[in-house]
Amino acid sequence: MSASSDPHDRHPDLHPLVRAAEAAMMRSLIDPEHALRASRAVREAARRDGCREAEAVALRSMALAARELGDLEGAEHHLRAAIAMTDIPPERVAQARLSLVTVRTERGHPLQALRVAALAWAYLSPLDQAKLDTQRAVALARLGRHQEAIASCDRALRALVKAPGTLDDRRFLAGGLLNRGLIHSCRGDWDAALRDLTACLGIAKHAGLRHLERLSAANLPFLSVRRGDLAAAFKHYHEAEDTLFGYPERLATMRADFAGALLAAHQPGEARAMLSLAVPDLEASGARVALAEARLKLAQVELLTGDPTRAWQVAEQAAAELAEQQRVSWLPLAREVVLRSRLALGPVTRELVGELVECARELEECDEHGAGAAALRLIAAEAALAVDDRGTAMAQLARLTRNAGPQERRPPAGTRLTRLASEPQARQLARTSPIPVPVRQHALALRSALQEDLAGAFAAVRDGLAEVSGCVEGLEDPSLRAHAARAGERLAGFGLELAVRDGSARAVFEWSERWRAVAAPAHACALVDPDRVRAELGRGALVEYVADRDTLLAVLITGERLLLRRIGDLRQVSEAILRLRYALRRPAQRHDAEAAAVALEELVLRPLAPAIGDRPLVVVPVAGLHTLPWGALPGLRERPVSVAAGAAAWLRARASARRAGVPPTLVAAAGPALSHAHAEVEHVVRCHPGGRSAPGRVGPVMEALATADVVHLAAHGVFHSRSPLVSGITLEDGALMAYDLLDLPRTAGLVVLSACNSGMSRTPMEGAPLGLSGTFLSKGTSCVIAGMLPVGDESARALMSAFHELLTAGQAPDAALACAAAKTGELGFTCFGAGDLPVY
Repeated sequence: MSASSDPHDRHPDLHPLVRAAEAAMMRSLIDPEHALRASRAVREAARRDGCREAEAVALRSMALAARELGDLEGAEHHLRAAIAMTDIPPERVAQARLSLVTVRTERGHPLQALRVAALAWAYLSPLDQAKLDTQRAVALARLGRHQEAIASCDRALRALVKAPGTLDDRRFLAGGLLNRGLIHSCRGDWDAALRDLTACLGIAKHAGLRHLERLSAANLPFLSVRRGDLAAAFKHYHEAEDTLFGYPERLATMRADFAGALLAAHQPGEARAMLSLAVPDLEASGARVALAEARLKLAQVELLTGDPTRAWQVAEQAAAELAEQQRVSWLPLAREVVLRSRLALGPVTRELVGELVECARELEECDEHGAGAAALRLIAAEAALAVDDRGTAMAQLARLTRNAGPQERRPPAGTRLTRLASEPQARQLARTSPIPVPVRQHALALRSALQEDLAGAFAAVRDGLAEVSGCVEGLEDPSLRAHAARAGERLAGFGLELAVRDGSARAVFEWSERWRAVAAPAHACALVDPDRVRAELGRGALVEYVADRDTLLAVLITGERLLLRRIGDLRQVSEAILRLRYALRRPAQRHDAEAAAVALEELVLRPLAPAIGDRPLVVVPVAGLHTLPWGALPGLRERPVSVAAGAAAWLRARASARRAGVPPTLVAAAGPALSHAHAEVEHVVRCHPGGRSAPGRVGPVMEALATADVVHLAAHGVFHSRSPLVSGITLEDGALMAYDLLDLPRTAGLVVLSACNSGMSRTPMEGAPLGLSGTFLSKGTSCVIAGMLPVGDESARALMSAFHELLTAGQAPDAALACAAAKTGELGFTCFGAGDLPVY
């Protein structure tokens, strides 16, 4: 790019007003507000002077500036005015059409955009044709024609790298790289996507093209998620948020793309948080293509996070917009959400079963939706059984198991798959194994169960989980890993259902642990049998709760017994937990809280009480039990209680716990806006030999977590029930978020979060605990003390003072917390992980 960057050097005969209009157009890339004002002035002067060409260029310049400012409707208005002008050179009309291609695409009309491009092509110079190709690629990609889009970008970039090097040339070169990078990411080729985006970023920085620099940066969160690095993704997101401030349409598009990546990475709550911000801004800016896609993603996450009514409404709105845009390949995806929502809301009917089968057929017509089609056929089979339509169920199962047999083998570990079946290797794999392993094995297991072959059903589930595990290890694509894990969760859940039907306590325990290992892979570890748990419990007891549809069960393990008990109706238990939490939040309703606690204990512990006696307790919750402050139950007050993600996870936490001996290193820090925090920190530090305080800022606290044995944080906590990874602790310079912890090489063995709600956890698909406590445990912390309810400043200080005094006196964390709660009457804190080993 050594040639002149001034287009006027090549056209010295241009009218001065045309030169001024082109200068304003270049300015629109750097300072759109200034360019808009300058273009209007040039247009007025051109009208007075009768220079039609200058007026057309000024209109195009106004459109580009409006586009950069997020005003797509205004941009299209100006471009159509330029195209409608007479007595101007035909290449100027074609150039206006070139710019209109992108605007029409973003306003939801990619097919019309391609027609506009066809009208412009013949009147453009070869260089402008290359620029047009970069814009055509976007429309092709929106229509799902990714191979054509890549070819269009390749053709354009070959010409643009040889261009003279004007600012406009570099803009289109960088933009072409950006577009190709995004198309590569849609196809799952993350390495190629990163190369293109990095090259775009370099060119944009060198040329001062801040808008393209912003766009490149805005796509880094998306790519980081798809490459499996959630911690980096959220960091890039916050950087991009700052960079894109003042550009609402760009910011909203970035958020929607990021949400799509989070959804594929099995983070529906976090995806929903992004989409709730993106959709209103996309509506306001008129970016209809991005809006329709964002709405579809929102419908999917509403369903995953437990709101089928809202999912149905949003999916129907998305379907209407996609139909208007003639994006027929997307319509079955929206219809699938509607049907799944209707299924969740009930009742199941034969008509609904027929619609599920038909939708699966529609999904099969598009290669990239094949896995979804198979999963929907399995759901249709289950729905058919619910209405006693065994014929339809067996027909769907037959389709899913048609090629099942010993000749099928999973691809070898390390084989790379792409998200879409677009590369030759991926197509070959799709032909040899059209049904995803978990779906096929689930269908085999269901068919065996229907034939009363329970052993065969268990074998099919075990084989499927083993195959999924091997496939996941061999997949480089994080979205495929997440998809495989999600499908594996349903398969493991069916195994648990079979175990409950079998009625053996040992089998239910085994399959509950298998399900937890798949449902919450961050907490997964080698499976353990009840005898191993019994050996570690000593005189304690472990209760692992299990949800079987609407029924709550419990497996109890003690030194003498292994029992399976039916607890009761899961909805009744969930409602009782809500009543208790409501009453505990209101100190004036102490009598109501006590009555609610007694009623809840009657539901969840009374069937087990004779076997539990007065033993220390390890609890493995499920569903709404994740939100229960266990210390509030009368029978558990003054009793050591630890809450774990699973029996195997408890054993792992116990194995990693620091044994008493050499005094541990303690670091304590205080957050802002808490009157008691600094006094609490001072008292905690005095309790521990060699303890020290650290500034209540994110950096020092992260350093303490990575180096100290015990960390105490006295600060406000914020829990997001539908977005657990954006839960956090408020510090002086911002929030320490759950996702920040993902970057730490290790975390302190004991973490004390003296903060409201910091221990709350909720997983939309009912897996193991998430939120701050669960994230600490998944990173290697053996025990977390955290609040499950809002806590008064003085109450928190009193409880934490007593807790640390007991801890340094040699009590284990769970016993120290129970005694401190009894002394102070503060029942809102819970011990997570393995709290039965002293740290002194």
